[in-house]
Amino acid sequence: MEKVAFIINPFSAKKNYQPFLNELKAKVKDPLYYISESIPGTDEFIQAHFNDVDVFVAIGGDGTISTVARNIIHTEKVLAIFPAGSGNGFSNENRFSKNLDELLEKLKVRNSRKIDTFTVNGLLSINVSGTGFDGKVVKEFEKTTRGFKNYIKVSLKTFFSYKPIKLKFLNEEYKQYNGKYLMVNIANTRQFGNHAYIAPQASKSDGLVDMVLVKKFPLTYSALFAFRMFTKKLKEDDYITYLPVSEAEFKVNTKNWHLDGEFNKIKSPVHIKVQPSSLCILV
Repeated sequence: MEKVAFIINPFSAKKNYQPFLNELKAKVKDPLYYISESIPGTDEFIQAHFNDVDVFVAIGGDGTISTVARNIIHTEKVLAIFPAGSGNGFSNENRFSKNLDELLEKLKVRNSRKIDTFTVNGLLSINVSGTGFDGKVVKEFEKTTRGFKNYIKVSLKTFFSYKPIKLKFLNEEYKQYNGKYLMVNIANTRQFGNHAYIAPQASKSDGLVDMVLVKKFPLTYSALFAFRMFTKKLKEDDYITYLPVSEAEFKVNTKNWHLDGEFNKIKSPVHIKVQPSSLCILV
């Protein structure tokens, strides 16, 4: 497997990366791999092997994938994925499965395509980022052992106590959308992860992101919201607005964000900018 490097996040997949590594070593002779202990360590490994590697394979969740992507964006280097996170939203959207044989076959054929990414105050996002309710949920979720059940528990607990955030656009053309929202999401792809489709019409290759503005809704609406989200049927209604943008600037009265599911503190004003066809991925 020449010119391919495997980057393993040992903290993903409940730290159970050894079976993957054993299988990889059984099927690939002397694979080039790195078990990452930190983001700077991953950055250093990629830079050290940048000139002699064509495809970097991220073994982890969306945060791991984003770290690898940040090092190869705007180049011809190719990103591939073996999903090992709790949600795997970006992997699902790009049809990467937990089947090593399938991945190795793709690596042999070596087809790739360019997709959009975007930045939040200069920080890279490849999937879905947001603030408000889900920014707070991710902050609390990171204190748990993760997993889908814990995500639902934290979400329910947060929902009852969470006060909507104030959103104020600095772009004249979007000022009609100023107001209070439960959450504001920026979607490059359709789903958060775990097949929760927050933006069913989003495309990763149209030069736009969908801003999803969700007003606080009554508990009686929550079951319908969840049903629609998990069946790709969320749509504009009294509580949800979809705003396709290539660039936007706004203020929000919170610093709690998640970027691709990883908690970040981001100060207002917030500048969103799409980077069209900026990342090469294996298909």
